[in-house]
Amino acid sequence: MTLFTNLSDNAKGALFMMCSMAAFTFNDLFVKAIGTEVPLPQVLLLRGVLASVLIYFLARYLKALAWPEKAKDRWLIVLRSGAEVAAAYFFLTALLHMPFANVTAILQTLPLTVTLAAALVFKEAVGWRRMLAILIGFGGMMLIVRPGTEGFTIHSIYVLIAVVCVTVRDLAARRLSKDVPSLTVTLVGAIFVTVFGGVGAAIIGEWVDLTAVQIAMLAASAFFVIGGYVFSVMVMRVGEVGFTSPFRYTAMLWALLLGYVFFGEWPEPLTFVGAALIVATGVFTLYREAVAKRKALKRTHA
Repeated sequence: MTLFTNLSDNAKGALFMMCSMAAFTFNDLFVKAIGTEVPLPQVLLLRGVLASVLIYFLARYLKALAWPEKAKDRWLIVLRSGAEVAAAYFFLTALLHMPFANVTAILQTLPLTVTLAAALVFKEAVGWRRMLAILIGFGGMMLIVRPGTEGFTIHSIYVLIAVVCVTVRDLAARRLSKDVPSLTVTLVGAIFVTVFGGVGAAIIGEWVDLTAVQIAMLAASAFFVIGGYVFSVMVMRVGEVGFTSPFRYTAMLWALLLGYVFFGEWPEPLTFVGAALIVATGVFTLYREAVAKRKALKRTHA
């Protein structure tokens, strides 16, 4: 405990980011394991109920429940939650039919897609270095997806749609007022996904009686997804974003390890090359963004 208190804010932020990525990846592991036997809407409904209840009590305990007064913030939360629902469906559907590491690697393009979308939608300045890095990163993504080959399926498109949905989700979150509690936003998103799962389960009319092992995996999934959200909130409260953000790529290491141990999956060489390009360009993009922010702050205080 003394060692932790002696850590710098940046070191704590990096640790929280790695814990967040590990938690989210373990959540994906349990969903992938149970999703082969239980319909996805049922998984989303049951996991959503557990997660929503836990988030609610956590938010109450931290006094972080507050519906925003501004109409703009309310609509942004709805937009973010809708994007969360679409992202969950497309990502998890792809995860159930594609190698673990491949799906995770493609999702790591998010810093690139968010930067590009912010430039296109919000007219944020993006220099030629970051734009070049984005293009190279997208090239890495194409090496993983490999359109036109036998490995390219509808589920490859699903994971790309999921990236677009998560980009919309993150952009909506960036436009929220700073006084809107993160856990309130998270709770609304969890409720939206739960309702979506319930509607989906009612439409397909398929319900599976869970075994004790499946219930345990579902509970573990809910536990880890909550851990991922909590640690991601803690990251925002300590350290510099430019320092802590690159540690999000530790998710790739977890995906490689868990995919190999539990599913016997090992990516092809081209997938490794593509993932390396995505990680390298993502880290560079985050670094350049941090540099740009520091320059902007210096000009403001000059």
